[in-house]
Amino acid sequence: MSFSSKVKEELSKECNSPRHCCIAETAAIISMCGKVIFDEKDHVRIEIHTENVTVARKYFTLLKKTYNINTDVSIRHSSGLNKNRSYILSVNDDETARKILMTCRLMKPFGVIEEDFSISDSLIIQRECCKRAFIRGAFLAAGSVSDPVKTYHFEIVCLSEAKAKQLQMIMETFNINARVIKRRKYFVVYVKDSSQVVDLLNIMGAYNALMDMENVRIVKDMRNNVNRKVNCETANINKTVSAAVKQIEDIRFIQMSSAFDELPESLQEMAELRVRYPEATLAELGQLLDTPVGKSGVNHRLKKISLFADELRERHHQ
Repeated sequence: MSFSSKVKEELSKECNSPRHCCIAETAAIISMCGKVIFDEKDHVRIEIHTENVTVARKYFTLLKKTYNINTDVSIRHSSGLNKNRSYILSVNDDETARKILMTCRLMKPFGVIEEDFSISDSLIIQRECCKRAFIRGAFLAAGSVSDPVKTYHFEIVCLSEAKAKQLQMIMETFNINARVIKRRKYFVVYVKDSSQVVDLLNIMGAYNALMDMENVRIVKDMRNNVNRKVNCETANINKTVSAAVKQIEDIRFIQMSSAFDELPESLQEMAELRVRYPEATLAELGQLLDTPVGKSGVNHRLKKISLFADELRERHHQ
């Protein structure tokens, strides 16, 4: 089972919400994957189409709990190679269907339904708990979340830009910086920041999935910190070795130029120690001197030796 399926499985079992939250969640599911069909007598029928049995089960439970109705369920098998199952849940009674659409604010007075099929006002999402329920319903109907082991990506696919903007606005009330992009004929609300994906799992009530993701994040952070430290130490070692090699080259050049005696005794001592202990750090070299000095003192002397070597090279080129 994918991580996304685990999240939906967990969310589908959340059935203890108050009625107003159930209405908000129902509105989101119908808005994202529902159809409203008018027959020749202007009778209304609601259909929910989903390939996810979890969403079908949750929608059935929501309608039973909220409106005390039993929904007709049918299963359709596709004829393609994948032969996926499609679950169709129908509310065929005109009066019941209108009641559901009106309470979900998907239908305006006199039976008017907006073309983009979004909720017509914000009454059902005024409470924070109802906003959480709406996001949960939208995710169940048209959302997915990547396995955190691979990457961090949360998205909900909307049929219209108006729905996407509405969902983005609801998420913003929880300080979620969601973005909207157009993908073919759909509009996708997505979040890539790992901490905000965790926040969304918390908002929807997927607490087990949240803990799983946090555990993955901790392991990833530890691994990244270790790699960062190793890379930093490796860079420092390479830098130290390169500096030591350059210092020894300068000292060898001074010795071959028969100019070693021109150096002051303190620099001669320093040069001899550098050649004798090529792998020693500056601090270690400082402690090996007859009169120990600190790291900065050693660095100062080695720089003087290098400057002297550069002057010798200039003399040879003249």
